[in-house]
Amino acid sequence: MLRRKMCTASEILADIKRRISEKESEIGAYITLNENAEAEAELVDNALAEGTELHPLAGIPIAVKDNISTKKIRTTCASKMLEDYIPSFDAAAVEKLRAANAVIIGKTNMDEFAMGSSTENSAFKVTRNPHNPDFIPGGSSGGSAAATACGETILALGSDTGGSVRQPASLCGVVGLKPTYGSVSRYGLIAFASSIEQIGTLARNAEDTVLLYGLICGHDRRDATTVNRSYPDFAAKLRNNLSGLRIGVPPEYFGNEAEDTVKAVVMRTLHAMERNGAKLVKISLPGVKHAVAAYYVIASAEASSNLARFDGVRFGRRAKDCSNLREMYVRSRSEGFGDEVKRRIMLGTFVLSEGYYDAYYKKAKLMQLKISSEFDSAFESCDVIAAPVFPVKAIKIGGRDMSPAERCAADICTVSANLAGLPAISTPCGKDGFGVPIGIQLIGKQFGEQTLLNAVYGLEQIGGAGND
Repeated sequence: MLRRKMCTASEILADIKRRISEKESEIGAYITLNENAEAEAELVDNALAEGTELHPLAGIPIAVKDNISTKKIRTTCASKMLEDYIPSFDAAAVEKLRAANAVIIGKTNMDEFAMGSSTENSAFKVTRNPHNPDFIPGGSSGGSAAATACGETILALGSDTGGSVRQPASLCGVVGLKPTYGSVSRYGLIAFASSIEQIGTLARNAEDTVLLYGLICGHDRRDATTVNRSYPDFAAKLRNNLSGLRIGVPPEYFGNEAEDTVKAVVMRTLHAMERNGAKLVKISLPGVKHAVAAYYVIASAEASSNLARFDGVRFGRRAKDCSNLREMYVRSRSEGFGDEVKRRIMLGTFVLSEGYYDAYYKKAKLMQLKISSEFDSAFESCDVIAAPVFPVKAIKIGGRDMSPAERCAADICTVSANLAGLPAISTPCGKDGFGVPIGIQLIGKQFGEQTLLNAVYGLEQIGGAGND
C-alpha cells in the first residue's frame, strides 16, 4: 500500500497509535512508547516522495521486546533493577531495523529478565491475552505477541531462551520463529542464558515472518556466537507445496504432559498436512523427558553469572541510605529483582557451587549433547519434527494453581530446541473452549528456517492456521 501510494507511513503509524489508545489499557502490551516514531515515519514518507528505493519494511511499525537495547529508548527488562536505564547504543537487530527504515513503535512488556512463561512476572504490569483478557498471553515475550495479535503493531521482536517466542505466539494466535542459534546476533540482547537464547520474530503470517527474519539474520563480528555463512533469499524461495514434506512425530511430545484438547488439535492439523502431500513419520527422542531438568540447570547457572553484574555498583539500581558495602549489595539486589529472578539466581548459584558442579551442571551439559545427538539422528528420516507448543490449555491470570515447578514442566515441548540450537516455529492451528488459540510447533535442522517457513506457508494456504 505504501509503494502504491494508497497510504503513507505516517497514516499507518497513526492507525497503530489509535489501536494502542483503544486496547492498551485492557491488554498492557507496552512498557515504553517511542516518542520519535512520528519523525521516523515522516522520514520514510519524504524518501518515498523523492523516489528513493527502500527496504520492504520501511515505514512498517515494529515493536521490540524490552530486553533488546534501543538507543535513547528506555530498556528495562521489566525489572526495577533497570527501571531508568536508557541505552547509548542499539542492539544489532535494532540497527538492522533502523537501516531498513522500519518504525520502532515501542518496547513491549515481558517476564522480568525473560524469566517466566506468562508475562505476569513483570515489575510494571500484567499483559493479558487479546483473545480472552482473563487468560495469560504466554511469556516471556508476551507483550510482543499480544501487541502483534491485537493490532498494536505489525511485527515484533522477542527473545527465546526456552520457548519465550513460540509459547506466547501459540497462545496469542500469531507466528513465532526461534531461529537457529548463531543466525541472529545477540549483541545488545541483555543476557539471561547466553548459550541458548536467541532473538526471534513475531508476525501474523509466514510471509511477514520471512521479511523480518530475512532482515535481522546474519553474521556480526561483535557476537562471536554468530555463524559466518550466507543466507538465502527467504522470500524468493517461499513455497506453499507440502508435497513430500516428511514430518517426524515423536511420542515424547504427545505424552501425559499434553492435555487431550491440545493433542487433538495438533494431530488434526498434522493429518490435514498429510492429506495435502506431507508424510508423517514415527520417530523417537527419548532424551526429551530430561530436557526440562537440563534446561533449568543450564539456564539458571548462566543467569546467576550474567546477572551478577547488577549489584548497585557496576550496573543497576542502587539502594539508598546503606551503612556499608555489604548492605548496599544485599539491598540493591533484593529490592531490584523480583521473586522469579531471585529463585533462578539462587538455583544457578547452587548448581555452580563447589561439590555440586559435577553433580548438576556437568550432567546437564552432557544431557544437552545427548539431546542434540538424538535430533541429528531423527532428521535422517524426516525434514521437520512436529510437537505442541504449550502442552496445556491456556492458564487464567492468577487463577490456576500451578506451582513454579509445574510451570517449568510445561516447557517440555519447547526447551529441547534451545538446548540443541535448532530453529523452531509456532503457528496457530485451533482454539480451546475459552477462545484462546492453540499452536503447532515445527522444529527444523540447523539453518533449516526455509523449510520451516515453507511448511507454515503451505499450512496457511490449506486453511490449517487458525481453524477451530
